[in-house]
Amino acid sequence: MTDNNTNPGGNPAPVLPDNIQNGNIWRLSIAQALAGANATVVYATGAIIGNALAPTPMLATLPISIFVVGMAACILPVGAVARRHGRRAAFLVGTGAGALAGLLGMLAVIVGWFWLFCLATFFGGSYAAVVLSFRFAAADGVEPKKRPRALSLVMAGGVAAGVVGPQLVTWTMDLWPPHMFAATFLAQAAVAVMSAFVLLGVKLPMPTAEEIAGGRPLAEIVQQPRFTAAVICGAVSYLLMNFLMTAAPLAMHIVGHAQESANLGLQWHVIAMYAPSFFTGSLISRFGAGRIAALGLVLTGFSSVVGLLGIDVMHFWWTLILLGVGWNFGFLGASAMVLECHRPEEKTRVQSLNDFIVFGVMAIGSFLSGGLLSAYGWDAVLWVSFVPLALAVVALVLAMRRTSAASAE
Repeated sequence: MTDNNTNPGGNPAPVLPDNIQNGNIWRLSIAQALAGANATVVYATGAIIGNALAPTPMLATLPISIFVVGMAACILPVGAVARRHGRRAAFLVGTGAGALAGLLGMLAVIVGWFWLFCLATFFGGSYAAVVLSFRFAAADGVEPKKRPRALSLVMAGGVAAGVVGPQLVTWTMDLWPPHMFAATFLAQAAVAVMSAFVLLGVKLPMPTAEEIAGGRPLAEIVQQPRFTAAVICGAVSYLLMNFLMTAAPLAMHIVGHAQESANLGLQWHVIAMYAPSFFTGSLISRFGAGRIAALGLVLTGFSSVVGLLGIDVMHFWWTLILLGVGWNFGFLGASAMVLECHRPEEKTRVQSLNDFIVFGVMAIGSFLSGGLLSAYGWDAVLWVSFVPLALAVVALVLAMRRTSAASAE
């Protein structure tokens, strides 16, 4: 099978000078590293705080699910801001939401108000949605053959987030007794403000009249089999990463493992999510986005298999590590496929639609995760993960076959 790039036509996008491209990539990478602390803090503490504050154990993981709802709910409005006022304006809106999330989270922990904590995680999800648009922003002003590398280098900034986030939790969770984790959320708000200052220096092309108009109808764009496969692969990769990562810290807590072990497991998970980004772009350029996405799905399946083999700390850690690498290949491969399916003037609409679908599907999985864990246990969560995985593999194989047949013709 071949996995050739597609060209949807349209006028070529403007290419920025190399020094501006490099400056943008570095700033977006640093902002990615700082912003990663937001999501890691929520995932490391959300289920624990939820279990302590929720009116019923069934709602323990609801704050994390609300985090994902925030991502889905805000991606289209933020995309509209980017289309009309530029990506940097959208970035600053997102970092404002991140600072607010930290302050509300701190207040919720102090007063013991579960629903205020859910509101905090909603704003945290809004911030996370904007952060994930950094990968597409890195491709703006870059010639097509270099876009996978730019996209993956920005995501590589998450390696630092893998260290900063969990250690931020470990260092601050007991600083404000008797309010465990209150200082953690205050620190997270401060880190979001730091990220805003870094993003002020990003220089990206302002929206053109054609981009504001939006290009072809979305109905025409989504009918491309390659776009459909890209959305499904991206959605399933993120769904399963969130599905398993949401449940893992609470599952470790339930079976008696220490909070520090869960924090360390999440640290290695986040590092595994982003460390491959240093070479994922080169792999995509060499082997094709579809093949790398398929490899990511296979690794995600292996992570569930490892989880089913036992409940020792190492089983959880290896599950989280394989899950992180699988997400990286699956999600970045799918994102690179999306870049091949739109014209320059359509980018913000198409990319926002892709992320809206990804986060919407992810939210459903997040809601199911806590209930499955509470009612049926960790093994049930792992077994259920194979269903969407199979769907994504089938969609990807069909799309690659149609691409191969079109190339042969």
